[in-house]
Amino acid sequence: MTAFRHSAEGLAKLATDGSVPERRLGEAIAEHLRRTMRVFPSPAEIRSWDRSLPILARDLVDAGLGDVEMLVEYQLPLTSKRADVVLAGVDPRSGGDVYVVVELKQWSQAELEEGDSNLVLVEGMPGGPRLHPVTQVEGYCDYIADFVGALEDHADAISGVAYLHNAADLDIQDLYAGVRSERTRLFTKSRRGAFLEYLRERFAPASGADVADRLLTSAIRPSKQLLKLAAQEIREREQFVLLAEQRLAYEIVLNSVGRARGADSKEVVIVRGGPGSGKSVIALSLLGELSRQGRTVMHATGSRSFTETLRRVPGKGSSKVKNLFKYFNSFMTAERNGLDVLICDEAHRIRETSQNRYTPARLRSDRLQVDELIDAARVPVFLLDEHQVVRPGEMGTVTEIRNHAEARGFRVHEISLDGQFRCGGSRAYEEWVLSLLGLRDGGPAPWQGDDHFEVSSAESPQELEALLRAKLDKEYSARMTAGFCWPWSEPRQDDTLVHDVHVGDWSRPWNVKGDRAVGDAPASALWATQDGGFEQIGCVYTAQGFEYDWNGVIIGPDLVYRDGRLVTVRSASKDPALTRGTTDEQADRLIRNTYKVLLTRGMVGTFVYSVDVETQAFIQRLMRS
Repeated sequence: MTAFRHSAEGLAKLATDGSVPERRLGEAIAEHLRRTMRVFPSPAEIRSWDRSLPILARDLVDAGLGDVEMLVEYQLPLTSKRADVVLAGVDPRSGGDVYVVVELKQWSQAELEEGDSNLVLVEGMPGGPRLHPVTQVEGYCDYIADFVGALEDHADAISGVAYLHNAADLDIQDLYAGVRSERTRLFTKSRRGAFLEYLRERFAPASGADVADRLLTSAIRPSKQLLKLAAQEIREREQFVLLAEQRLAYEIVLNSVGRARGADSKEVVIVRGGPGSGKSVIALSLLGELSRQGRTVMHATGSRSFTETLRRVPGKGSSKVKNLFKYFNSFMTAERNGLDVLICDEAHRIRETSQNRYTPARLRSDRLQVDELIDAARVPVFLLDEHQVVRPGEMGTVTEIRNHAEARGFRVHEISLDGQFRCGGSRAYEEWVLSLLGLRDGGPAPWQGDDHFEVSSAESPQELEALLRAKLDKEYSARMTAGFCWPWSEPRQDDTLVHDVHVGDWSRPWNVKGDRAVGDAPASALWATQDGGFEQIGCVYTAQGFEYDWNGVIIGPDLVYRDGRLVTVRSASKDPALTRGTTDEQADRLIRNTYKVLLTRGMVGTFVYSVDVETQAFIQRLMRS
C-alpha cells in the first residue's frame, strides 16, 4: 500500500514555509504518486491538494495533534482507488492504534437528490448526481477493515469523516440526512470547533508514525472471490463493499427503479469499466438487493461459461436463484417492461440479433438484440468493457446502446468505473497491456514495475507451468491460458482429453468442451473456478469474466513481434469464430482483444511466454527494462 505521508505539523509547514523548492504542496504529492504508484494526477487534483490539505493539517495542529500522521492519497489494497487522507494515531483511551479516513470536498453548496439520501446534487457541477461523501467514506472504512490484516477483529479502530471545509451548514443542510451512525461523520466550516473536538476524542497528542507503519506494512487478506460469495450475496445479504463509482452506479440504478415505476417511464443505465473494475460485483449486489426488495429482476450475459457458472454456484440447490440468470437471446418474446430491472453483465457481448439457425421461423425478425434488452425492463442496466469484444458480431458499445436508447426518448445515465480491482489494483499494468497490444496510442513500452502486481516472462512453457504450480502449492488460485492457435478436440472414448496444445516437447489439453466433467477435468463452464482446472489450458471463451490469483499466458503464433511492433497473423488462428465473413481488420482487433482478456485475469501476478522466438525476446527486453 502506498501514500504520501507526513505528520500533520510537518505537512502544515511544508505547505507554508517554502521547504518544497520551486513547487507547491500539490506538485510535491503528484511527483510522489507518479514515482511510487505510477499515478498521473490531473491539474485539478493537484490544485485541490494545495487548497484542502493545508486546512486539514492546520486543524490537527490547532487541536494539539501535530504528531498525528497524515497518509495522503492512501491507496486501498488490491485496487487503484485512493482515499483522500487516512489519519493514523494513538487512541487516548486504550492506547491502541486508531485511524480516521477523511474525504475532503471543496463544495460550497449541495443538496440531496430527490428521493435518495445516498446521492447529492452539487451546485455548479455538471454531469448528474454525485455519491454522498459520507456514503463514500463509509465504503472506504468498510473496505479497509475488510482487507487490511492489521484491522482484523478491530473494525471499530477505523472511522470516517466527510469534511466540507468551504461550506456553511445552511448551504448543505440536506446532507446531514445521510449521516447514519457515529462511525461516519460530516463537518463543515461552520462546525470547525466540533471537528477539532472530534479529533481530540479520537487521537491522543502522541506520534502516529508507528501506527502508520503498521497500516502501510500490514498483510492483505485475500480478496473475496466473486463466485464463492454470490450465493450469500443473492440469497442472504450484501457481501461486497462497493467503492466510489461502484457505489454511485449502484445507487443510481436503485434511484432510477423507484423513479421509473412512479412515473411509468423507462431509464437506461450504462456502466463502463476495464477488467476488474467491479462490474460483476455491482451486478450481483444489485441482483441481491433488488431481489430482497421484491423487485422483478434478472441477470443476463452473452457468455455461456459465466452464465452456467452463476447458475451452478449461487444457484446450487435453488431453482429460484438459478432462474435469475439468463442469456441475452432469452428476451426475444419478453413482455415489454415485464421486469423492473434487467442487469446485462458483459454487455460488450451483445450481438446484432438474437436469432440463430435454430430460431423458429415465427420468431425471426429484424429486431435488434439491444432493443429487445431495452424493452424488457423499466431500467435496463448495461455493464461493459469495449476492449473485451472477442467474437465477430459482438456490438455492445456505449455509443451503440446510448444511440438506441436516446433515439427512443429514454433518459440515459452513464457511469465510468475508473478503479482497478483486478491485477492487484495496478492501473499501470492495465495501461501497459493496452499499449503492448496496440489498443491505445503510444506503442509497446518497457514494464516499469509496480509494487502492487508482479509481471515477468517465463523461459519456456515448462517454467510457466512450474511457476504457477508453486503458487498453487501455496494455496493461491492459478490458471494457464493461451491464444486460440491449436485445434480443440473432443474427448476420447476412454474419457481422456487430447493434448492439443503443443509447444516443442511440452503439451497440455484445452479445457473440456462440453457441460460434463471428463475424468478430473471440470466442465467447460467451471474450468476457472473448480479444482482440476489447472491441468488444462483455458481459452478466451472460458476465461472471460473470471479471475484467479496467478495468471499464466501463452502467446501463440497469431500475435508476433515484427519490425518494431506486435502484428496479428490471422492464418495462425484456429478460432472457429474467425469465419470467411470476418474482415482482416476485424480479425486483427478480435485477436488483440483476446490477448487483452487473457493478460488481465490475474489478481496478484501474471507470467507470460511466447512460442515465437522473436516475440519472446521482445517481451523479455520489455520486462528487463
